[in-house]
Amino acid sequence: MADPILSLRGVTKRYRNASGTETDVLAGLDLDVADGEFLAILGFSGSGKTTLVSAIAGLIELDDGEVLVRGTPSTGPGKDRGIVFQSYSLLPWLTVEGNVRLAVDAVHGALSRTERAELTASTIELVGLSHAKDRKTAQLSGGMRQRVAVARALAMKPDILLLDEPLSALDALTRSKLQDEIERIRRQERRTIVLVTNDVDEALLLADRVAVLELGPGAKISRTFDVTLERPRDRTELNHHPGYVSLRNELVAYLQELNRNRTASGIPALDDPPTAPEATDGDPAAAPDRPMNHAERSFLEFSKLKKVYPTPSGPLTVVEGIDLTLHRGEFVSLIGHSGCGKSTVLSMTAGLSEITDGWIALDGREIDSAGPDKAMVFQAPSLMPWLTARQNVALGVERVHRDRTKRERRELVEHYLSRVGLSDAMDKPASALSNGMQQRVGLARAFALHPKLLLLDEPFGSLDTLTRWDLQDVLLEVWGSSAATAVCVTHDVDEAILLADRVVMMTNGPNARIGKILEVDLPRPRERQVLLKDPRFYGYREEVLRFLREHDVPAEAVA
Repeated sequence: MADPILSLRGVTKRYRNASGTETDVLAGLDLDVADGEFLAILGFSGSGKTTLVSAIAGLIELDDGEVLVRGTPSTGPGKDRGIVFQSYSLLPWLTVEGNVRLAVDAVHGALSRTERAELTASTIELVGLSHAKDRKTAQLSGGMRQRVAVARALAMKPDILLLDEPLSALDALTRSKLQDEIERIRRQERRTIVLVTNDVDEALLLADRVAVLELGPGAKISRTFDVTLERPRDRTELNHHPGYVSLRNELVAYLQELNRNRTASGIPALDDPPTAPEATDGDPAAAPDRPMNHAERSFLEFSKLKKVYPTPSGPLTVVEGIDLTLHRGEFVSLIGHSGCGKSTVLSMTAGLSEITDGWIALDGREIDSAGPDKAMVFQAPSLMPWLTARQNVALGVERVHRDRTKRERRELVEHYLSRVGLSDAMDKPASALSNGMQQRVGLARAFALHPKLLLLDEPFGSLDTLTRWDLQDVLLEVWGSSAATAVCVTHDVDEAILLADRVVMMTNGPNARIGKILEVDLPRPRERQVLLKDPRFYGYREEVLRFLREHDVPAEAVA
């Protein structure tokens, strides 16, 4: 490597907690970034990724080591480094132009008013927001706000653009559009870019090199991967690229090996539940064989399902004409772009939202209200923060399993908390648990009810990739020995295929319908590493990606 534009030498940062104990978040970290390089940094939640990018930006004071920009030690933030965070941090009462002009005026005060206006306009045009320059940012979608944040950083004309998980809070379609914007900016501007991300595919799509930040305390860059895939890189076509498949498998395997070494990992062996869910006739229901025998009579039926919401401008039909049949014990993934009504369908299935027309029947009975036979897991776990994990799960168990003895109910709670890997955290308050651990409590709470139907509304959407992998495995293991039928709404194509017997793809809303159904003929139990070597997985992946791309909408409508 020629003289790097950015060098980190022995970077160390420690924090002191309330009790005075010091912890090294980063310890002796070394890293070089070449001029014009696009580097992606991957890491676990809590590994210190944001601390690292803040150190590079000069926003925090180091305890040891140094950050050098073009060979000169950094003494604080400067216009040579522009940064975009996950949160937009915009002034909502100002327009797009007003927010970008603030950065231009602050950094380029030596330019004339005309030159500053031209720089503001050209930067807004660069991120594709000229059509919205006079709109207040409070009126913009999440994707458009993040474009404003990128424009504001670029308006500084930085040598290095730092992106700290800027797309992680966005839906899949908006995220893919902004990934394309970032690639276009890289191509046009030829800037050095450092992207912190938790998405393996995002890193491989955009970067020249991927650096893995090992889990702290005392995190360092443990390994780097060169991404030599030719540009431009097409998401769908990459599925056929042997170099991409090989590199993706190698990177995923390495991350999973690090994941297995984490002290918090290790899900206990799964025993049979202390009490089994009951079938309609009252006999204990054994765990269904996988894959399901589709000759069984239908268990969950949707017929001509329609949902209309009143709006100030008139009725809005969200979904219409939904016809679908699920078999007992089947797992179905529901996927589509934002606004296609996936969560609306799930809400009606749970009995939480009224059906405008048509009907849904579960095990021969029409659904008209919520009940314990239908357990729902949301993206936010919605726990009682002052209660322990045990107490949160017990709330539902005490109400639903009143016919059980006190001891049986206690064993039931402890059993499912153990199954999701929380044996040592049962008596910790929910407020003291990480997001991933809270979602494990949510899963345990749902399964402990022994529902006939498990409904999951993007349950892992707010988690980093590695935590999501953990919980996908947990979900598959617990569901695999249950009698529950499951429907999961997700934006993640890999997740949809990994979990499901069928992937149901929905067209864009309003008036969304089922556009295509994909049968996933992959053996169970499923292991991620095995699937990534199966050519059928990439064929399924391409089919879903192609459907989503064909049902794309103009950037102005969603971005």
